[in-house]
Amino acid sequence: MLTLYPQIKPYARHDLAVDEPHVLYVDESGSPEGLPVLFIHGGPGSGCDAASRCYFDPNLYRIVTFDQRGCGRSTPHASLENNTTWDLVRDIERIREHLGIDKWVLFGGSWGSTLALAYAQAHPDRVHGLILRGIFLCRPQEFRWFYQEGANRMFPDYWQDYLAPIPQDERGDLLKAFHKRLTGSDQIAQMHAAKAWSIWEGRTATLRPNPLIVDRFSEPQRALSIARIETHYFVNNAFLEPDQLIRDVHKIAHLPAVIIHGRYDVICPLDNAWELHHAWPNSELKVIRDAGHASSEPGIIDALVRAADEMARRLLDLPLEEA
Repeated sequence: MLTLYPQIKPYARHDLAVDEPHVLYVDESGSPEGLPVLFIHGGPGSGCDAASRCYFDPNLYRIVTFDQRGCGRSTPHASLENNTTWDLVRDIERIREHLGIDKWVLFGGSWGSTLALAYAQAHPDRVHGLILRGIFLCRPQEFRWFYQEGANRMFPDYWQDYLAPIPQDERGDLLKAFHKRLTGSDQIAQMHAAKAWSIWEGRTATLRPNPLIVDRFSEPQRALSIARIETHYFVNNAFLEPDQLIRDVHKIAHLPAVIIHGRYDVICPLDNAWELHHAWPNSELKVIRDAGHASSEPGIIDALVRAADEMARRLLDLPLEEA
């Protein structure tokens, strides 16, 4: 089973001003002459870290990571102003142009798969191929499953902590109730809601309990950006038209794609990946039997690293042993 490549430091970093008030953190690592790949993080509202670079052979790839608007090291933190899916699609184009990249591979998981699909469908001529994990199509039934009714039946104990900040009379629309608190002026209520929302995700992200992931999701600054930005996007149906990402698969039908999904993914159930794969004849679906949603689970890591190695081998026309 493959594991992550060793951690490496960026050889360049950029503070890229986009629409006010946003300044994006962008960095590059690996080989400056390598195959460009863009790591698109999840959330929306999460961010990149040192492990984000480690799915790629640094001798073969020019690895680009960035923190989306309001996330991670981008500023201002947790800002909702000028923050939509299509703002982020434009940001990715700005990054590509700023770095002088003609085409790149897109690598995204969860919300990162959503944004990768949106960008690729808008700019198919700028994409070599896609590696996608934990498919999230941002449809109303997906929001309802995880945040209102469905996943709660599998984790009733964790669900009670998720519900705690919301009064009984507002629980008929939990997404709306959380959004109200996370965008309100009461900072104590905001933080209580942020931690409940984010910890619910962290607890359910893996097949086997992983306290390190829960701790990461519960860190106050990260919890706030995840919860605020996610609820902002989700009450607006991620600024997508109904079933848009499946409807427009024909725009990227010619591009190669590897779709990786955990069999026991509770956050983004497997039927999302199944539907996308069957709409996309040039895609390959790999179902990981002993995994949930998180990119850090061993089976998911193995599949992602293999997919990245194979994508480089295919695009650079290298024999397998060199990739």
